[in-house]
Amino acid sequence: MSNDAPNAAQPLNLSVHELPSPAAMLATPQRTRLGRLKMVLIMLACASPVMASYFTYYVIRPTGQPAHGTLIQPPIDIPAASALPLTDLQGKSVDPRSLRDQWLLVVVADGACDSRCEQLLYAQRQLREALGREKDRLDRVWIVTGETPPRADLLPALAEASVLRAPREAVAAWLKPASGEALSAHLYLVDPMGVWMMRFPAAFEPAKVKRDVERVLRASTSWDRAGRDPAIVGTVTTTPGLAR
Repeated sequence: MSNDAPNAAQPLNLSVHELPSPAAMLATPQRTRLGRLKMVLIMLACASPVMASYFTYYVIRPTGQPAHGTLIQPPIDIPAASALPLTDLQGKSVDPRSLRDQWLLVVVADGACDSRCEQLLYAQRQLREALGREKDRLDRVWIVTGETPPRADLLPALAEASVLRAPREAVAAWLKPASGEALSAHLYLVDPMGVWMMRFPAAFEPAKVKRDVERVLRASTSWDRAGRDPAIVGTVTTTPGLAR
C-alpha cells in the first residue's frame, strides 16, 4: 500500500471567513459629513470667480480711486416680465431676463428725447466705443417711457442698441434716481446676471464713467463672456435693421 493512502483518507478542512455585517457596509456619520463637506467645497469653487470679482471691485479697489458712480447696496435684480413688461418697438413682448449675459448701460427717457436724453445717448455710444476690443461685453439699452415713439432721426445712431418700451412706473420700481433727480437723469449699469449695481451721477464725467466700467469689466473677466445666446439675441432686437 502506498504511504500516501492515510493522507488521502483525511477529511478536507474548509476555513469560513466572517463576512462584513450589513451595518458596517452602510455610510457612517463621518462619511456623511465628509460627503457634505465635499459638496460645499465644490459649490464654493463654482461660485468663487463671481465672489472674487465683486470682492475685488467693492473692497480691494485695485486702482485706489473711489468709484465715480454710486454702488447700489444691495444690488437689485431685474424684475420678471410681470413686474417689468418690456416690448420692442413693434409691440412684441420681451422677457427682461433675456437681457442677461451682457453688461448693460441703460438710459431711461421719453421717446421725444429732449437735450438731456440726447446727451445720455451720445455718451452711452461713445463710452461703449471707447472700450475698444472689450466693447462687445457691453450693450446699450434705451428704455422708452411714455406714449411718444422714439424720434426717427435718432434711430440710425441706435443701430447697435436695444430700444425697448416700458411703463415709467414699472421702470421706476427697479431703477432709482438720486435724491432730487429725475429717473431720466442718469446712466444705469446692470451686470450680466441682470443685477442693477451702479448709477452714474447726473453731472457725470465721461472719463470717470469709462474708468468705472473698465474696472468692472476687468474684475468680471473670469466669469463674464461677450455675447448672448444666439437664441436670445433675436428677442432683444427692437426694430427692423437694428440688430446687434
